[in-house]
Amino acid sequence: MEKTKKASESLTIMTNIVLPNETNSLRNLFGGELLAKMDRCASISAARHCERRVVTASVNHVSFDHPIPEGGIVVLESKVSRAFSTSMEIYVDVWLDDPINQKKIHTNSGIYTFVAVDEFNRPIPIPQMTPETDQEKERFEAALRRKELSLILSGRMKATDSVELKKLFGS
Repeated sequence: MEKTKKASESLTIMTNIVLPNETNSLRNLFGGELLAKMDRCASISAARHCERRVVTASVNHVSFDHPIPEGGIVVLESKVSRAFSTSMEIYVDVWLDDPINQKKIHTNSGIYTFVAVDEFNRPIPIPQMTPETDQEKERFEAALRRKELSLILSGRMKATDSVELKKLFGS
């Protein structure tokens, strides 16, 4: 596939209010509820990028940096950070939006991998992605390091074959 898309074309923003049935005993949003919201947001970004059906391949990293209270307004922002041959990495940022005090607090982030599939659920080629902003470029470069590390940890790549990790740690 020769088509190339910009990261901004996959931008997805979802806004929700935290309801009582989504909270734990501390009246904060359950981590699992947040993960589900992040997965949905990321899946929309992935589908926008490749214009195909997509499936979650992995949740590579999630950080829980700040609790999100009941009644809080949660804003999730996701976009493709890098596209490979059939898979793509999606970066999700989560914010607690306080319109009364006009504050926005970054509460969480996560990195998901999605694969585009055909009607038989077989992986299919996807467009490449062109980063534009400094943050997109930084995440684009880091995505390749994460992919190589994942391949090494799963036994599908030898550490000695990693180009990106050699750059970080020397040969």
